[in-house]
Amino acid sequence: MARRPRIFVPGHPVHVVQRGNNKGQVFFSSKDAESYLGWLKEAAVEHGLAVHAYVLMNNHVHMLLTPETAFSLPRAMRDLNWAYTRHVNQAQGRTGGLWEGRYKACVVNAEDYFFACSRYIELNPVRAGLAKTPGAYRWSSYKHNAEAKDDAVIRPHALYTAQGATPEARAAAYKTLFDGALGAETLEAIRAALNGGWALGKDAFRALVDRHAGRPLSSPRRRGRPRLMHALAS
Repeated sequence: MARRPRIFVPGHPVHVVQRGNNKGQVFFSSKDAESYLGWLKEAAVEHGLAVHAYVLMNNHVHMLLTPETAFSLPRAMRDLNWAYTRHVNQAQGRTGGLWEGRYKACVVNAEDYFFACSRYIELNPVRAGLAKTPGAYRWSSYKHNAEAKDDAVIRPHALYTAQGATPEARAAAYKTLFDGALGAETLEAIRAALNGGWALGKDAFRALVDRHAGRPLSSPRRRGRPRLMHALAS
C-alpha cells in the first residue's frame, strides 16, 4: 500500500513525533541528548526550520517547528536522524535503524493550536510521571519558553514574541498558560491529528491545506456509502 503523503505548508507550524524502533530507548546519556540538540540546531539553520518547542523522552521526541519551504522539514530530519543514529550506533556498539519507521507530523493552525501543542509537548514528562512539573525536566524547551533561560535551539514564533516586550515578560505570560490543564477535547484533537497526519485546525484551515496539497489530505475520508440527504424538518 502506498504511503500517505505528508503535508508541509511553508510558514505554518508542524507538530512532529518520532519514536524509537519497537518503542526502544533512543537516549542513553546526557551526552546523547546534548548531541541530538546540537544536530537539531545545525539541521534547522541549514534547511530553514524554526524550532519553537521540543522534549526529548527516553524513547521518543516531540517537536513543534515551522518550515520555511516544503523541503525544510524533510531535509532537516534526514540530516538529524542520520547523524544521531550514527552517533548512537557507535556509542552503543549496535547497527541498523534507531527510529520506528517515518516520523509522524501534522500541520498546525497556529492561531488555534500553537500554544496548546507547545504545552502538550512540554507537559509530556509530567504525564509520563518523569517530573512533577515541566520545569523540573531538563530536556525540553520549557525553561526557555517559561523561564527565559537561553536555549540556542529555539527560534520563537511570532505568537510567542507578541506575549510581551521583553524575554522575561514573554516567559511570564507563557508560564501562566500552564495554570490550567489541557482539556480532554484538545488532547484528543492533538493526538488524532498527529497519529493520522491530519491538519490540526478548523474547517477553513483544513480547506487551505487541501488547496495547498491540490487534493483532500487534511482530514480522514468518511467510510461507507454516502448518507442520503433528508428534507429539512419542520
